[in-house]
Amino acid sequence: MDFSVKRLAADAGTFLSRAVQFTEEKLGQAEITELDAHLENLLTRAETTKQWTERIMKQTEVLLQPNPNVRIEEFLYEKLDKKVPTRANNRELLGESMIDSGHEIGPGTAYGSALIKCGQTEKRLGGAEREFIQSSANTFLTPLRNFIEGDYKTISRERKLLQNKRLDLDAAKTRVKKARVADARSAAETELRVTQSEFDRQAEITRLLLEGIGSTHAHHLRCLNDFVEAQSTYYAQCYQYMVDLQKQLGSFPSSFSSNNNQSGISVPAVSPSVSLPSLAPAPSAGSSALGELRGSGGSRKARVLYDYDAASSSELSLLADEVITVSSVPGMDSDWLMGERGAQKGKVPITYLELLN
Repeated sequence: MDFSVKRLAADAGTFLSRAVQFTEEKLGQAEITELDAHLENLLTRAETTKQWTERIMKQTEVLLQPNPNVRIEEFLYEKLDKKVPTRANNRELLGESMIDSGHEIGPGTAYGSALIKCGQTEKRLGGAEREFIQSSANTFLTPLRNFIEGDYKTISRERKLLQNKRLDLDAAKTRVKKARVADARSAAETELRVTQSEFDRQAEITRLLLEGIGSTHAHHLRCLNDFVEAQSTYYAQCYQYMVDLQKQLGSFPSSFSSNNNQSGISVPAVSPSVSLPSLAPAPSAGSSALGELRGSGGSRKARVLYDYDAASSSELSLLADEVITVSSVPGMDSDWLMGERGAQKGKVPITYLELLN
């Protein structure tokens, strides 16, 4: 009990001494021990790193999740250490709506089939977006957050200790100056040596931590490269999906007009002077092999380039990198081949295939 009271009294005395020293410094009535220039530069660099890391984190979070309400919800789930519920993103919702509309209108019509194909592509885009967000959160946001919530908190704690040790040191210097009696002066000088030693030790600890900011910059640079790579992969996927979709839709314009005429919808005539952009697919690298296949009437092996979900029972679903057998069927649309996988058989889009030798 006595020990606790003495310790409490000592802590109270130290706190009061620091408060007095701090107040006198603010009023210009006490000298201040200046930190060396190198340590000051390290402190400035650490503070700058912290401020800009927080700003980059905030803007990256806005980029990955523009909805502020969802961001708050995900933050609360994270703080409660609960799994964030999986929800369809906007592209996936749009894709589902297009697919449902296409089946309702009729997958056998040009518009219905086009809606289904667009919907499937939107869902793929949504999946790619989900992967991009997850990858960016893991490889970029998390390391930045770990620095703010971990390393920088440690630096702040040691920096505060250094400030307290400096106040103790300067208070001890003041007492030495004010001491008039020999015994009092001797005790004050002993205290000064102790506080000087503690200050020097804390300054060294703080300096070592601050010099680690250089390693933090190197680590964040690697994370930045990972973030750029994730964006590059994501946009390349999106571009490829849209190119494939354009190729699939290239066969629709001619049949679209006939479908509209059958339904009684009049299509306005287009002046010959107006040039419309061509939607026909560009010749692929395997066009010669495709011509040989159609000319011979035989079958060839083909590697699947991308996943494909069949839009009707007449089509065959595909998985990327699998090898199937394809053949040309007289009268079939030029953008399609007949694919076989074991006992399964159905139409497959040419743009999803690479014919093998």
